[in-house]
Amino acid sequence: MTRRDFLKNSATALPAVVAAPHIMAKQSVSFDAAWYNRSRRFADLSMARVAYVEAGHGPAALFVHGYPLNSYQWRGALERLHTHRRCIAPDLMSFGLTEPHEGQTISPHAQATLLAELLDRLHIDTVDLVANDSGGYTAQVFLSQYPHRVRSLLLTNCDVDKFSPPADFLPLVDLARQGVLVDRFLAPQLKDKNLARSDKGLGGLAFTYPDRLTDETLEIYLRPLTQSQSRKSQLDQFTLALAVNDLVPIRENLHQWKGPVRMVWALEDQFFKIESAEWLDRTFPGSKGIRRIEGAKLFFPEEMPDLIAEEATKLWRSGSGA
Repeated sequence: MTRRDFLKNSATALPAVVAAPHIMAKQSVSFDAAWYNRSRRFADLSMARVAYVEAGHGPAALFVHGYPLNSYQWRGALERLHTHRRCIAPDLMSFGLTEPHEGQTISPHAQATLLAELLDRLHIDTVDLVANDSGGYTAQVFLSQYPHRVRSLLLTNCDVDKFSPPADFLPLVDLARQGVLVDRFLAPQLKDKNLARSDKGLGGLAFTYPDRLTDETLEIYLRPLTQSQSRKSQLDQFTLALAVNDLVPIRENLHQWKGPVRMVWALEDQFFKIESAEWLDRTFPGSKGIRRIEGAKLFFPEEMPDLIAEEATKLWRSGSGA
């Protein structure tokens, strides 16, 4: 090989050599429990001290978790999407490490106001909104209150219009009304994590693969809910608020919003049936349709983050926030 050939070949290979560490760095990032605990931040707002995680740069995406989970639900999605968006995942009031101020009302409307206040604190004007379960309820209320702040909406199984609350949620409402929801339903699962993974526990009820729920994950979700009587009462309050249908009154607000919307729906979810997704598809003028997920249950967004990332990036490319 001549010196000229060597220099030519070296120059051709140089971009790959330079890029390799960058690629490896992306691949080596694992948004596991250690990352989550290390990355948690707090914002002291008028309604609560809000815990949240943030990753990435650029246009913001806001991830709203389900019940009784917290922002840890979205770790896999954040890992895959933080190169596309500035991803924000907060703990809503009564969940995780967010601490509502004394006397604070906790309802989907209050949660939506809290999200707006958090975005203000973070100097974020508009977001791509991604939500699951009760987080989807809050997301729809947020959209109705702040339509100018939402670029796109990705909804997974959640409360919808006249289909809320789902019948299978009402036993939890009854426990909350008695003030024993945490002690009767959640604390036993924290003590016996195999119960949590069984058909009688959170895993069997809402996860596609309950056997894959680790003890660590269950601790992150359930431990904060049992820490004090105040925390237990907060969850009771939000549970009772979810039993009140405030979605029908905002029906026209949703119909008037013209942004891009996509529904990704688990077909084995016992709480929120495909009819709900079909209603959303008919109601939103900017609907991009429904993706039906065979064999999946309510909390599939945690279990199938590649799917969420695929659908989110497609939706974002279709809208003005791409």
